[in-house]
Amino acid sequence: MSALAPTLEAWFTDRLIGQRHASPNTIAAYRDAWRLLLQFAQSRTGKQPSRLDISDLDAQLVGDFLNYLEQERHTRNARLAAVHSFFRYAALRHPEHALLIARVLEIPTKRCQRKEVRYLDHAEAEALIAAPVRSTWTGRRDHALLDVAVQTGLRASELTGLRIGDVELRTGAHVHCRGKGRKERSTPLAKETVGLLAAWMKERGGSAGDPLFPTRQGSQLSRSALGCLVAKHTATAAQRGSSIRTKHPTPHVLRHTCAMSLLQSGCDSAVIALWLGHENVATTQRIYLHGDLSIKERALERTRPLNVKPGRYRPADPLLAFLSGL
Repeated sequence: MSALAPTLEAWFTDRLIGQRHASPNTIAAYRDAWRLLLQFAQSRTGKQPSRLDISDLDAQLVGDFLNYLEQERHTRNARLAAVHSFFRYAALRHPEHALLIARVLEIPTKRCQRKEVRYLDHAEAEALIAAPVRSTWTGRRDHALLDVAVQTGLRASELTGLRIGDVELRTGAHVHCRGKGRKERSTPLAKETVGLLAAWMKERGGSAGDPLFPTRQGSQLSRSALGCLVAKHTATAAQRGSSIRTKHPTPHVLRHTCAMSLLQSGCDSAVIALWLGHENVATTQRIYLHGDLSIKERALERTRPLNVKPGRYRPADPLLAFLSGL
């Protein structure tokens, strides 16, 4: 076995899991990135992954791998982050490959076109929340889940990971979650959502450690199941006349919907960052301030046109004003 295999295993177990306490989503993303890279290297070198050495993964091969990803899978920068993270770790354990590692670490992330954020307006959000058929158990579950998603802006993993004990419905009603980067936060609940959750939790039953929105079998919903759930009720809302289908809603679009609703109601971007669990307020400003056209329109209304000279206002002559109005 070459030096690559034990170093890669140590990076996952000792560094990511043991020292950094990386989230399951991060581990899964980095795992998939390295599966793709090892398979690509195997196709290029003819070596089995366990026989590959660090010297086989030079900047040329990694660059070709990233070009392949960009053309076939459109996930270049995300996979490069996993490669860079490993090579920074390998630099400490294998200084004999310092030059090769430095060249790989110099591969930059690629700047790409940033699309405007997608979100639902108030009518579309209401249509989606109202779509589930509440005469069934799953319909009542989905109705409560969609309401919580739009009102709290939780990420998909945070939403499916909610437990009964994470919900407080008394004074200071809120849901508590552990989000990205293992940061814990509490998100307040609106009065209407409190009533809806109270009814759902009474029907749902269970102990504090059970999923708040379970499957029929009582297990936690998967992220793919949540996506299918949103798509299903989007189709229902569209059949009832909503314009929602053009927005192609996903669980993350519901998170954007919550953020834009807060922004349009006058909340400061710093408050929205705390609400969503963003580590940097600049992230919130970059995503949502650019996405709200009404903010730009209000700014335009407060500016003076370039071709208008400043001066004191003088009322028009009454007779001329009458003639102008004809």
